[in-house]
Amino acid sequence: MSGDERKKSEILLNQWIKHNREYAEEFSKWAEKAKDFGQTIVNDEILEAVQQMNQANECLLRALEKLQD
Repeated sequence: MSGDERKKSEILLNQWIKHNREYAEEFSKWAEKAKDFGQTIVNDEILEAVQQMNQANECLLRALEKLQD
């Protein structure tokens, strides 16, 4: 991997991690709204998506760390 590709990969990984965090926060807000209007199953499914997004971010963070080694 060239130096330019390495730098671009770092930038992309950081952007993806940031965006995933933002989306997870937004998902959590909407999960709570679904719960408030009685849609507990919808709430549960959205919270599952949040959990999976967080797991994806853990993988992306590990990838970033390895790239920076």
